[in-house]
Amino acid sequence: MTSESEERYIAVLKVGGNDLDDEAFLLGLTKAVAAVMEQGAFPVIVHGGGKTIADYQARLGLETQFLDGLRVTDEASLDVAEMVLSGLVNKRVVRALVDAGIRAAGVSGVDDGTIYVEPMWHPLGDMGRVGEIQDVDPHLLRVLIDADIVPVVSPISFGALDALSYNVNADHAAAAIAVALGAIKLIFITNVPGVMVASRVVRAVTVGQAEAWIEEGVIFGGMIPKVRSAIGAVHRGVVQCVITNLAGVQEGSGTGIIGTG
Repeated sequence: MTSESEERYIAVLKVGGNDLDDEAFLLGLTKAVAAVMEQGAFPVIVHGGGKTIADYQARLGLETQFLDGLRVTDEASLDVAEMVLSGLVNKRVVRALVDAGIRAAGVSGVDDGTIYVEPMWHPLGDMGRVGEIQDVDPHLLRVLIDADIVPVVSPISFGALDALSYNVNADHAAAAIAVALGAIKLIFITNVPGVMVASRVVRAVTVGQAEAWIEEGVIFGGMIPKVRSAIGAVHRGVVQCVITNLAGVQEGSGTGIIGTG
C-alpha cells in the first residue's frame, strides 16, 4: 500500500545557520514554509548553525578550525555542535513555526538512525568527528509527514561503525534526505537570490556549466557546497534543485540546477 507521504509532493528546504538568531529571518522563514505548503508541497526543513556553534566555541575557549571549507570537529567541539544544532537552533526554528500555526517537530540524524555516517576521510588531514553520509532511513520523517507535522532536521548524525554522534555538512544532509524521500524539489535558502554571474541572477544552469563555473572560480566560497549538493541530488533523481533566498521561495524565483548538459 502506498503511504500518504509517498503520494505527496515533498520539498526539502535547507536553511543556513547564520541568520537563525534573527527574529525577522525566522518570521520570513515561516512565511516561506507556508508558501511552499500553499504551492502544494509538504516541507521538510534541514538547518545548519555554524555561526552559533562558533560563538559557543569561543565562549568555551575552543578554536574553530576548517579544512578545505569544512568544519573540523574534535570531541569537545562535537559536544558543542550537538547541543547547538540539535538543541538551541533546532528548537528556535520549531518554536517559530509552531508560533505561526505550523505544526513542527525537531529531530536529528541520530533520532531513529535517520542519517547513518562513517568518519569523513580528507586528503589534507583528519576531520575528527565529521561524518560522510552512507545511508538515510526516512521512516521517522515519513511518520511525521503522515501526521502533518513538518520535520525540522539537525544534521548531527549516527556513526554506523561506532554508534557515536557526528557532525555533517547540512547541505549534504539536505541533499541525501531529498533523495531518500523522493522529493520533487530541494531548495537551498541563502542570503542571496541565486547564483550570481556579472551581478545578475542566473535563472537556470546545467550541471555541466555549474561544474565548469566552479573550476573557473565563477562559483566560489560557500556557494560551492550548495551547488555540488544540488548537482549530486539531480544526478540521484531529485526533480528540481533551486538556490534562492526567502523572498525567492515565496516568489518562485532563484537559480535552478538542470540535469542536462
